[in-house]
Amino acid sequence: MPQSASHSAAVLDPRWRYLASACLVLLILVCLAWETWLAPVRPGGSWLVLKVVPLLLPLRGVLRGNLYTYQWAAMLMLLYVMEGAVRGMTDPDPLSAALGWAELVLGLVFFVAAVCYVRPAKRASRHAARSPRPPGQAG
Repeated sequence: MPQSASHSAAVLDPRWRYLASACLVLLILVCLAWETWLAPVRPGGSWLVLKVVPLLLPLRGVLRGNLYTYQWAAMLMLLYVMEGAVRGMTDPDPLSAALGWAELVLGLVFFVAAVCYVRPAKRASRHAARSPRPPGQAG
């Protein structure tokens, strides 16, 4: 299992992992399509397509279920939630506005799924830190 030994007591629900992974992959595809051919800022595409690059950084760790990656990727995702909200509310092109709302929804679902996936491990870690160790056991 991808989690460390300190989190081995935690039971992680793979459904949250699969949901977060699907949202991340879908968000990458939506952003690529949006900024290249569906509704780019400039005809023919724009440099805004580079916003996909930060999403590629956590992809491997998210697909493997790495808890640390889930934690920082959830924070990264909030940037995409904000961009989706701004573009969904302000973009004059209806397709671009709809893609903004899609970005917001995918980002929020990823964030919630990531938090729900990591929560049991964080609880187990806090519990292990509070419980006393038997004499002679190194920590």
